[in-house]
Amino acid sequence: MPKPIRILCAGAGHMGRSHALAYHRIPGFEICGIVTRSAESRSRLNEELGGGYPEFAGFHEALAATKPDAVSISTYPDTHAAYAMAAFDAGCDVFIEKPLADTLEGAEELVARAKASGRKLVIGYILRHHPSWIKFIEMAQTLGKPLVMRMNLNQQSFGANWETHKNLMASISPVVDCGVHYVDVMCQMTRSKPVRVSGIGARLSDELPEGKINYGALQVTFADGSVGWYEAGWGPMMSEVAFFVKDVVGPKGCVSIVADKAAAEGQSSNVDAHTQTQSLKLHHAVLDGSGNFAKADESVRLDDEPDHDALCHREQEFFLKAIREDLDLTDHMDDALNSMRIVAAADESFRTGKTIDL
Repeated sequence: MPKPIRILCAGAGHMGRSHALAYHRIPGFEICGIVTRSAESRSRLNEELGGGYPEFAGFHEALAATKPDAVSISTYPDTHAAYAMAAFDAGCDVFIEKPLADTLEGAEELVARAKASGRKLVIGYILRHHPSWIKFIEMAQTLGKPLVMRMNLNQQSFGANWETHKNLMASISPVVDCGVHYVDVMCQMTRSKPVRVSGIGARLSDELPEGKINYGALQVTFADGSVGWYEAGWGPMMSEVAFFVKDVVGPKGCVSIVADKAAAEGQSSNVDAHTQTQSLKLHHAVLDGSGNFAKADESVRLDDEPDHDALCHREQEFFLKAIREDLDLTDHMDDALNSMRIVAAADESFRTGKTIDL
């Protein structure tokens, strides 16, 4: 058996906690430290993991003290690039939560450094490890071209979630932070080059810093004629009517995620519900000689429906595999940059009032 990979965990929020649980449970990893700015959050996580892991308040101090083989970064996006760069300089492989950085330039620099260093960089695109979303993409690819892709995830956040969202929005907008997931899905569905992006946004709360927004939407056009729409908003004012839309239309019909539980009232701020699918509904467009539908709609239910912690466990199994088997992650990193370019262009479009050509 190879020696476990000693990993430093940065961040103990919702994602950081789930990733740390995975490292704690996977024999191929060994946590060598937990680092957060909040003593309370790292102490609470350490206790959940059974205690005994070294705790640190500063990332660079922790990196120097623990000398890890790998680093897991689940902090706020404005720290991602700097922390990952330091980890690469220390000879570490890196798992980093999406988005790669708070700017496109930072993301591009980070990927270039990963490629130059020869270290592994895995980005937390959790939907790539979800069986139902993988099936959703496969079914969309049977609908013909062009595709019309409609997706949103608005969150009626309050209490601790609203505080977290306000902290996030100090550096990044919802359509950038969450949008990378869904435009990545669109890119997988079309496997076509994005060519044009437009975006809108709005500041719906005086609690935000000047110039920051808590609502945004984008429209992206692909070279094959496919188009995509994505919308994201955070805050206590957001509507819970049609806040969870995930469907794709093509010449041959459409496929939609049916998630009655995840889309129910009071669920928009439940992060655990955001990846739930329940079933996929496939509609066939073909008509018979009488002009009626020739085939009935189909409901596809999948038995493998992992919860949030189980999905993070699968992500970290992939990270371990990438390190152990020296996987080529070029496409993985380039896809992450591609989705980052789209959401960054949407933000630029909103701020300039112009459509952005990619």
